[in-house]
Amino acid sequence: MSTLTPKEIVVELDKYIVGQDDAKRAVAIALRNRWRRQQVDPALRDEIAPKNIIMIGPTGVGKTEIARRLAKLAKAPFIKLEASKFTEVGYVGRDVESMIRDLTELAVTMVKQEETETVYAKAKDIAEECLLDLLLPPVKAPPPEPEPEPEEDVIEVTIDDSFGEVELPQASAVDQEQQVEERQQKTREKLRKLFRKGKLDDRSVDLEITQQATPVVEIFSAGGFEEMDINIKDMFENLMPKQTKKKKVKVPEAYEILVEREAQRMVDMDKVVSEAKCRVEQNGIVFLDEIDKVVAREGTSSPDVSREGVQRDLLPIVEGSSVNTKYGIVKTDHILFIAAGAFHGTKPSDLIPEMQGRFPIRVELDSLDRDDFIRILQEPENALIRQYVELMKTEGVTLEIGKDAIEQLAEIACLVNEKHENIGARRLHTVLECLLDEVSFNASEMDGVTVKVDADEVRRKLDDVVEDEDLSRYIL
Repeated sequence: MSTLTPKEIVVELDKYIVGQDDAKRAVAIALRNRWRRQQVDPALRDEIAPKNIIMIGPTGVGKTEIARRLAKLAKAPFIKLEASKFTEVGYVGRDVESMIRDLTELAVTMVKQEETETVYAKAKDIAEECLLDLLLPPVKAPPPEPEPEPEEDVIEVTIDDSFGEVELPQASAVDQEQQVEERQQKTREKLRKLFRKGKLDDRSVDLEITQQATPVVEIFSAGGFEEMDINIKDMFENLMPKQTKKKKVKVPEAYEILVEREAQRMVDMDKVVSEAKCRVEQNGIVFLDEIDKVVAREGTSSPDVSREGVQRDLLPIVEGSSVNTKYGIVKTDHILFIAAGAFHGTKPSDLIPEMQGRFPIRVELDSLDRDDFIRILQEPENALIRQYVELMKTEGVTLEIGKDAIEQLAEIACLVNEKHENIGARRLHTVLECLLDEVSFNASEMDGVTVKVDADEVRRKLDDVVEDEDLSRYIL
């Protein structure tokens, strides 16, 4: 990330997200500020708090995608959740601290995977040797026979040096052992070559599989449910004996199991946990979706008390607190929180004042129009048209969607969004699926066929559905 400037971050986001320049600009600055904070004098570094962001805009305009792509770009621990999941402890929903525990768990998995990749080459070499031991168990030469003890009446004879060295009986046993080892090594190298060429894939070996006998325990607790569940599980894992059993598996499967086993042994979990906690505290990103669902509306009474309670529960986490996880204490002072919501019947100023103060940056995302839909269908690297073309290619079907067809699809998507609920770019998924339903169903029997879709075909398939209010309500 130290090499990416805010402009370069925006360029990377442009590859996947159409429009929404203000939101991209805001998150690019927030991400760059993290790197800048690391360069500041340590005495001041801890005083610089992240500038959390609220994204305001209707569904389907790219709020979640911006946050997800940003986290992927930064290679940072990222978790997305709905704010409506949380409420006061003891009412309904989950404890708010659970999102930090989940984020830490994700970070540990991420770092562990990275560490595993660094030792993977060495693990493969060790696993290959273990596999060869299974295919060709080492054979030891028989021990040399003990020399008979001389009897008392045996006359000792002195051998003259002129006759040369006399070969002792033990020397022949040593030679025999060396010959066995040489034959064993030659056979082992032949097996190694055969294994690497894949000529041993049909052979099976007996492999010891370790199983952990952990009983299932259900815990009902108001506070700290997740933490108690984790501690009980760890306790039983240490108490219950590990069971091993031999299982006959094919050579490729045995090799994969051995590689995974060796890689796990070589990873230093203390280092992994330490690095994961550091990443969460310094680079973690929490995306709080549907934040507008926990805003109390003016003029309402009791049902909205819980909504304000969710905000008050979230406030300490956003402000900065210490959360107890199975990996130790994790501080949330420098985690970046990005909140998002449509705010149809409410506005950000309806949040409690303390929560407003913790989200100083507010960005409004634009609704998508026909031109945006045309760009979304064909410009991004994961464009919808490209996805369907590649899917059909797997069946040997060439799908060609003309420019006029794309324009007509965008027109219909805009029309349906206006007539019914505006779900933004997600409408394109439903429109395209309805258009290509017949091709998708019959593609397995159309190998070598080229399917061309033009504007007339789009109108023939979709106009009747759009005009019929009842059908379009359920299909589109």
